[in-house]
Amino acid sequence: MLRINMDDKEAKERVAEIKGFYMHLVVYVVINLFLFWVNKSQGGYIWFYWSLFGWGIGIVLHAVSVFLLGKDWEERKVKKITRR
Repeated sequence: MLRINMDDKEAKERVAEIKGFYMHLVVYVVINLFLFWVNKSQGGYIWFYWSLFGWGIGIVLHAVSVFLLGKDWEERKVKKITRR
């Protein structure tokens, strides 16, 4: 059955998911800035890009799971299909 309105519990869970993503993003930026600083202060081979790239993939997947494929994804798809 298609639900249109969220109850308070579902809304709080959704806000927690979004908050979790933004916290993940903040930690990603802070840690990678630190790694950039360490790498540049040591000179030589530039290695911090590996962390930036690898963890960046995780950030993108986290964003997709929160904003595109969240709990209400199935309901949105059903609603979109039934409108046609």
